[in-house]
Amino acid sequence: MEIEFIEKKFNEIFRELEKEVMEILQDQSLDKKNTNLRMKPLSSTKQILQNAIESIRLVDRLDKEGRE
Repeated sequence: MEIEFIEKKFNEIFRELEKEVMEILQDQSLDKKNTNLRMKPLSSTKQILQNAIESIRLVDRLDKEGRE
């Protein structure tokens, strides 16, 4: 499995999420409640993706250990 490639793609997605977060934070027309409402899906998405990459790393490590 090409973990480096997968991590690279995940990092690209993380950068895009961070751009969206910065756009929301810089939007002066949003009050605190609306800012938080727009941030929740982004933070949830980031957490899901972080969990996914950790799972992929674990599976890859276990696979390598199993072949040894």
